[in-house]
Amino acid sequence: MSGIVIVTDSSSDLPIDEAERLGILVVPLSIRFGADEYVDRADLSPAEFWAKCKDSSTLPETAAPSPGAFQAAFEEARSAGASGVICITISSELSATYQSALTAAKAMVSFPVTVVDSQLVTLPLGLLVLDAAEAAAKGATMDNVVDEIHSTQQRIDVVFTLNTLEHLKKGGRIGAAQALLGSVLSIKPILTLKDGKVEEEGRQRTRAKSMEHLARLATEAAPFERLAVVHGDAEDVSALIDRLSGLESDVPLIVGDIGPVVGTHGGPGVVGVCWIRRA
Repeated sequence: MSGIVIVTDSSSDLPIDEAERLGILVVPLSIRFGADEYVDRADLSPAEFWAKCKDSSTLPETAAPSPGAFQAAFEEARSAGASGVICITISSELSATYQSALTAAKAMVSFPVTVVDSQLVTLPLGLLVLDAAEAAAKGATMDNVVDEIHSTQQRIDVVFTLNTLEHLKKGGRIGAAQALLGSVLSIKPILTLKDGKVEEEGRQRTRAKSMEHLARLATEAAPFERLAVVHGDAEDVSALIDRLSGLESDVPLIVGDIGPVVGTHGGPGVVGVCWIRRA
């Protein structure tokens, strides 16, 4: 391992093979079902998480990594010969993860660590991380990679639909989408992220129409540098994947599983489409 190493957290929902391909270090958050606590991805896969949700009468809780967990990742990169680390985290509006990473970075002595608040979560964060890691792999300096991150942030969009707002409501992450609650029984919400917060993008009357709306928005936004579909235990996602696979993108469509961190708030059946627009 040499050059700049990219570190992120497990809320990015990065496919494991993609992280390994680019040497990305992923610091896990934790999930608690009652008295039982699990390390994201290490103790609890997305499939296992959704199965536990079906059997649980209460919503799970998530917790940010400790500063020590981030510091261990930074030290791992240094020990492997990295010249520096750029850590890209889940939106600071949604988690204390960013602050943990900042605390860890300040504890590093004579080793450069830059922490970036992505203002994103799940695979939109993952796409940003992939873009940064590929720039680093090509030999870009730390400053150049950070500039690339900030430029790419301006070209990332995400829209997602939920089968239920109950998880988002109980988890306290509904933000400006609060107005949806009054009509939750009669609509399927379309949500997005703005300034790191969950906001309403639109409303559809049925699940089929909400999925069609996601496909239409993505089609109108093409062509892409990167395009991805991410979902949480959504049995009806295959038709959406098939439709989007034909859109013009510099790299093949990525399909990811929403894990425990985001799934706790999005609930089963959450489906998102995200992309990086061509510069």
